[in-house]
Amino acid sequence: MIVYGKQVVLYILDKHPSLIKEVIFSKKIDDRIFSKFLRLGLKIQKVDNQKAQALANGGNHQGFFLDIDMPEQSSLTELKRFGFLLVLDGLTDMGNIGAIVRSAYSLGVEGIVISGIQNLKMENIVRSSSGALLDIPFVTLNNSLDVANELSQVGFTLIGADMDGVDIKGFEKPNSNIALFLGSEGSGLSNKIVKKLDRKVSIKMANKFDSLNVSVAAGILIHELRG
Repeated sequence: MIVYGKQVVLYILDKHPSLIKEVIFSKKIDDRIFSKFLRLGLKIQKVDNQKAQALANGGNHQGFFLDIDMPEQSSLTELKRFGFLLVLDGLTDMGNIGAIVRSAYSLGVEGIVISGIQNLKMENIVRSSSGALLDIPFVTLNNSLDVANELSQVGFTLIGADMDGVDIKGFEKPNSNIALFLGSEGSGLSNKIVKKLDRKVSIKMANKFDSLNVSVAAGILIHELRG
């Protein structure tokens, strides 16, 4: 799995060097940084700009690439032991998912379920989360309804982001484990999940505007529910 970009590459070098299989550069690297890669004892490859652009699919690679092992997933059984879970239901934008993962890890979410998503591109999520996906337990599952049922059966309060929900500022947090459900960028949570929710929450807007980006909304809701 190829990831690129200076920030995420250096993060993986510092926090998860055992995942690295190969180091790839497309420009001269600072000697101090280069020496850290040398200490890995791995193959270091230099590629031209054309090859670099192909590896990054035209993205902003900054000359830094790693070939790493796929991140190891947890299981839903393992995640049930935690007190605060985030469930993503049908999101499609890998950049949004990565940004949510980054906020979730920073704000204390203990595990993430990524469900109902076709063509999940793990390398994009690792990159857009700045490596946070490698540090938070997560699992990818097909059926979000099964996830909701299983979490409900073990005592989780299912809370969903919905335009008709109560303002998060006035929301009384339950004295139980919490699973926060976030829906797709366009249509929100699926109807089958909405019917399973115990509570619905929303973010009151100061000005008349339709909605927030799902990754921004996720950060606000997580902060309020974890506070």
